[in-house]
Amino acid sequence: MRALWIVLRKELLDAFRDRRMMLVAFVVIPLAIPLVLAGTNALSARKQARQLEGPLELPVIGAERAPNLVAWLQSHNVQVLPAPRDADAALRTQERDVVLRIDEKYGEDWRAGRPARVEVIFDSSRPLASGATVSRLGGLLDAYGSTVGTLRLVARGIHPAVANPLQVGTRDVATPEARFDLSQQILPYLLLLLAFIGGMQLAIDATAGERERQSLEPLLATPVARESIIGAKILATAAFSLLSIAVTLIAYRLVFAVVPARGMDASFDLAPAGLAQLFLVILPIVLLGATVLTALAAFARSYREAQAYLPLLMFLPMIPSLVLMVAPVRTQLWMLAVPFLGQNQMILRVLRSEGIRALEWVVSLGASFAVAAVVWFIAARLYHREQLATSS
Repeated sequence: MRALWIVLRKELLDAFRDRRMMLVAFVVIPLAIPLVLAGTNALSARKQARQLEGPLELPVIGAERAPNLVAWLQSHNVQVLPAPRDADAALRTQERDVVLRIDEKYGEDWRAGRPARVEVIFDSSRPLASGATVSRLGGLLDAYGSTVGTLRLVARGIHPAVANPLQVGTRDVATPEARFDLSQQILPYLLLLLAFIGGMQLAIDATAGERERQSLEPLLATPVARESIIGAKILATAAFSLLSIAVTLIAYRLVFAVVPARGMDASFDLAPAGLAQLFLVILPIVLLGATVLTALAAFARSYREAQAYLPLLMFLPMIPSLVLMVAPVRTQLWMLAVPFLGQNQMILRVLRSEGIRALEWVVSLGASFAVAAVVWFIAARLYHREQLATSS
């Protein structure tokens, strides 16, 4: 145990002497993640508010065919513009978000009491850029159609309620913490990625780097058991990563505590208990990442070869995040036993302030620690190879 502590202290001292590693782990990453998320949410809220509340610039094809409709739109903060020469091209080049086309038979159908046709032209491949504008225009057209329909019924002596047999109300039970937002979807992936490969530089340098500097062979020649050596290197990597994650979570809370909430209906203010739960959720992933990176560094023949495997490792925490973003599923107990998938689900529940049962904690933590133990055993076997100390 004393030998393990000595090697652990040696690895941590080497890591804290590396100024660039310290700068990235405790300044760049802890500030970059919350600032990027906060900036993205602020920009998204500002753009949405501008699209929903600001003047709506609307090119109209055939505006002279529906003067009443055009006048009604203008009275609702819509700036009617001349029609572009090529509406499709204007939309594809993002010169315009939406174009309204009034049918040539609009006046004839209107006077005959038939449904008059208007066409909303937009590009669905850019929902983030024009989705709010299209929805706003659709709402205005629905409101105009409903108003005119009501007046027509009244003119015929029919109560407008006859045409509306259902009165539909809505009630949203979501809390501010549970509402969908970009930060809530990206944060699990960023945390898992940081937890899994955040200590890559230390883990690779502690084995592959020392082997190239020819300082690993003297360490292995000491009477210290190799299990103690690799255990110390894994724990040093895990401790370094955990400290970086702790600083990142604290920075996340501080940044979102001062982010203006104007225009946002979601809450980003995570309580200290929530931060502690996030830290506990990603703890086994930190240990798993440290063991995987250490085993990888022991398997690779050089520092450069070990780094070449990192892009493959980045896909492991990415896959469940992407799947859940495009196809969200109801959390099942067995999912919590799957590394990365279980942590992703647990992080989302913590962010939404949803309760987590004791059994779910046991399954999630127990399964992940078991996988980490298996990888630790494999890494220890790799450290017993004779060619470990030599670079070839």
